[in-house]
Amino acid sequence: MPIEKRWVIKPQGDRTTVMRLAAELGIPEVLANLLVQRGITTSGEASGFFNPKLSDLHDPFLMQDMYKAVQRVDEAVTRGEKIMVYGDYDVDGTTAVALVYTFLRKIGHTNLIFYIPDRYTEGYGISIKGIDYAKRKGVSLVIALDCGIKATEKVAYAALQGVDFIICDHHLPGDTIPEAVAVLDPKRPDCNYPFDELSGCGVGFKLVQGYCQYKHIPFEEIESLLDLVVVSTAADIVPLVGENRVLAYYGLLRLNEKPRKGLQSIIRICGLEGHQITIDDIVFKIGPRINAAGRMAVDHDGEHAVPSGGHSAVNLLIERDENAAEEFGNFIDTCNQDRKNIDRSVTQEAHDYIESNPELKSLKSTVIYNPKWMKGIVGIVASRLIETYYRPTVVLTMSNGYVTGSARSVPGFDLYQAVESCADLLENFGGHMYAAGLTMKPEKVEEFMRRFNAYVEEHIDPQMLIPQVDIDSELLFSDITPSFRATLAAFQPFGPGNNAPVFVTRGVSNRGDAKLVGAEHEHLRMDLTQKQKPNTTIASIAFQQPTHYKWVKSGRPIDVCYCVVENHYRGVTTPQLRIKDIKIDI
Repeated sequence: MPIEKRWVIKPQGDRTTVMRLAAELGIPEVLANLLVQRGITTSGEASGFFNPKLSDLHDPFLMQDMYKAVQRVDEAVTRGEKIMVYGDYDVDGTTAVALVYTFLRKIGHTNLIFYIPDRYTEGYGISIKGIDYAKRKGVSLVIALDCGIKATEKVAYAALQGVDFIICDHHLPGDTIPEAVAVLDPKRPDCNYPFDELSGCGVGFKLVQGYCQYKHIPFEEIESLLDLVVVSTAADIVPLVGENRVLAYYGLLRLNEKPRKGLQSIIRICGLEGHQITIDDIVFKIGPRINAAGRMAVDHDGEHAVPSGGHSAVNLLIERDENAAEEFGNFIDTCNQDRKNIDRSVTQEAHDYIESNPELKSLKSTVIYNPKWMKGIVGIVASRLIETYYRPTVVLTMSNGYVTGSARSVPGFDLYQAVESCADLLENFGGHMYAAGLTMKPEKVEEFMRRFNAYVEEHIDPQMLIPQVDIDSELLFSDITPSFRATLAAFQPFGPGNNAPVFVTRGVSNRGDAKLVGAEHEHLRMDLTQKQKPNTTIASIAFQQPTHYKWVKSGRPIDVCYCVVENHYRGVTTPQLRIKDIKIDI
């Protein structure tokens, strides 16, 4: 039985400000209220929000070490030095590598290779193996993307090998900044860059933008890279505000109008061709496929034979030949299918184990360990378990003699602090408030389980263990007019910091033939109408919500909270409600 959700209506905007803004913009008050809730209180601010401009991007040289970085890149390009572009195996890392590699190739630098560490043999971040590979290949400069901010010892080791590093990262630094040639990270304490929520690929883009300014290359020459930036920005779940909103807005335009060959092949495979691609499409369809390569494929020969792991994801993203891009796309899709099969199987095993263990089920957190599970999918399994049990979750497995795993949290609970409280038991760990990775010796697992569970028990607010739906405001179905939908669409791109608005409408009922759809009849499709205006009927879909099917089908009243979306079918666009939750109106 699904967990009952709490509905919380957000504080409404100041009434006077809302009415003034609605009058000035000529929009409904409910939409003006959405702007005020987002901190937008004047028509000028609203214009900037609705019409992002590339000229709003910040000067890259406001970032600490940018001059050092572009001067070293220019020196390497001028001298024809061998450059290695290095990044992690996830979406952010592989898009960042593809972006910088593509740019350097475009300006004519051919003495160029890239490197993606293997998830299973090297793990996350800069590796000794990667540095040794660079040395063997005659590399004198490594540009590390989406990693490296804590790699103090490894950067020092590289310097001894005669290999310089430029680090482009967006994670929180440790106590010591690595002694690289340049360290670009807007989260550095000594960095005054005005926006610190860029993705790793976003930081890579700022390096490229800085180089172009330094060399007087027109910005138009790098606009084609924005499709990579939006894929990373969406997939890495960074806030879609400020500079990220501008990058995502123009990145989506590029992704929809003229994506690179590799992304076009993934778009076709996802069935998105001919559709208006959104942030959600990247998060749920494009991103997981790119990620799947690094999760599933293993580099067996140590030299990254193609196709293999995250390396093949980069090959997909830099490929200029349509047929070759199609091959890489198909390979990555196969990885994704394999990933889904294993993830489904492991999730079921985890569910069965928890259900058969009453003591584990009664806790306020989940820590579960099976040495046979695949390392690449434990993070996904942790997220799946939260969907059912809704509590901080750690899923552990065995890899290369160590127990390694991923942790995921629920809104409001600082998972990183919980993991950090067990730091003395761990070989290493990293992450943020809602997701973390960790490694320990097998003999430490039992104590880790005990202490992690105890920390959560002591620190979590019981309210955090109840799923919450945040609702922007009440709405009548009759308010959902074509002009309302057009203005609502201008709020896009939606994502963290600018989530798709959620509305609530009460006392509605099914008018038509409610159906359970999907391979396992897990989704509820219905046509909803409201008492206040019976002729206003809107098609609705409630994913993963079959529970109230009989009640809904009977036509009895319900309350619904939902997002308003566009449904495209055979060239016709109609409104659809994507139902977040249903409550029976008794």
